[in-house]
Amino acid sequence: MFTLVTEVQNNEQLAIGRVVPVVVLEDARHADALGDALAKGGLKAAEITLRTAAGLDAIEALAGRDDLIVGAGTVLTAQQAERAIAAGARFVVTPGFAPAVVAACQDAGVLVVPGAATATEIQMALDAGLDIVKFFPAEQLGGAAMIKALAAPFRGVRFIPTGGITPAVMPDYLALPAVLAVGASWIVAPDLLAAQRWDEVTARAAAAVEVAA
Repeated sequence: MFTLVTEVQNNEQLAIGRVVPVVVLEDARHADALGDALAKGGLKAAEITLRTAAGLDAIEALAGRDDLIVGAGTVLTAQQAERAIAAGARFVVTPGFAPAVVAACQDAGVLVVPGAATATEIQMALDAGLDIVKFFPAEQLGGAAMIKALAAPFRGVRFIPTGGITPAVMPDYLALPAVLAVGASWIVAPDLLAAQRWDEVTARAAAAVEVAA
């Protein structure tokens, strides 16, 4: 089920699976319960965004788990990348192409997935020695059809589409050979986290895993 493997810059093998929940957590005290819910649902990785003050603490709380690979999302600066890596982030995701962030991650030997919405940004990623990009915001930029079009000239590039993806359209993305994984915020919707509805998070995670199988 989880057979896709990405080679990190330090030659470590990092299996992230085909579905990566994108988490905006307001309270780091909920990190352990969140990790339990995601792992119980069969997910292998989680992207904890730095959109809230709880982000770094949540990464640190989850980093010691052996059943979940934790990364940092919405990383905008090299300083944020360094702090996230120090907290235990195994991969770093940016909304756009940020050369300083890419360099900081490469120096640390940590997988970095820069955002790329255009052919120019994909070319910039290739020039930096990267072949995995985040396509964001996916649905607003043309969805699976746009990735298919971009993948034609960039045959060695793998995409992680994120943004507006729902269970209904997720199969369209996963059917594309160029798609490594999808970012899924609906699994960890803010209302579920606020209400601590961990059983529902597990149910949505399991449903996503089934679709991706």
